[in-house]
Formats: sequence, structure tokens, C-alpha cells
Amino acid sequence: MPRQRNTNGHRRRQRPKDVLHARGGHRAHDFRCVGCRLDVPLDAPGTAHRNHCPNCLASLHVDRRIPGDRAADCRGRMEALGLAVRADGEWMIVHQCLSCGELSTNRTAGDDNPLPLLRLALQPLRDAGFARRTLLSL
Repeated sequence: MPRQRNTNGHRRRQRPKDVLHARGGHRAHDFRCVGCRLDVPLDAPGTAHRNHCPNCLASLHVDRRIPGDRAADCRGRMEALGLAVRADGEWMIVHQCLSCGELSTNRTAGDDNPLPLLRLALQPLRDAGFARRTLLSL
């Protein structure tokens, strides 16, 4: 496609962009999901540290031991395997890292899409070994 030129034959100046990708800019309060590629806000009702997409429930392996510490070196994609329920009735999403295989649980957030949550709740874990490791990780 030819570049647009004004009546003088010169190229038009580029419009100034207001999208900043540095700290405090456009992505300061959200992140891009590794699964569905939607922009996800960091603020989540019902949890202090959002670490999964409310649309597709995908996550990244960023926390090591404490939620929100962001100390993991792996940074692999975490796939939602199933749901677990705490004694107080709170639902936890069971994730497995596709890079290193580590299992972890994450609290559901108030704005999570109920359809993928229900699909996970109705889907039994395929492998009994996953079920055992999941119970041990809780």
C-alpha cells in the first residue's frame, strides 16, 4: 500500500501516541492473558493478588511460595486442571505449569467467568496421580 502524502507531495507527520508501555503507562494496572490475549485488570474482587485470567482461567508461573511474591524463576504458562473446595466453601483453581509441571492452587475471584469454572467443576481429573498431588498441594 502506498504511503499517504499530502498535496505538497510530502509524507504526513505521524500522530502522537498516548499509549505508554513503561511503568505508570498503559499497562501499569493490567496484564495481557497468555491464553485468550485479553487485557486483564490487576484489581480483582475477593482476592488481593490476581494471578489468572477471569475469562479463560489461564495463569503464569510467577509466584514461588507466597501469593503475590512474584519470585518464581519459571514464568511458564499455567493450565487450569480442576477445582478444589476449601473447608469454608471457597473454590480454588488447581493449575499445573506446562513448563516445569508444578501444581498450585489459586483463589477464584469475584469477576471470574462462571462458565469455565463450572466446566472445571464438572470435569474430573483425568489422572489419579494428578488428584493425589492436588490434594497434597492444598
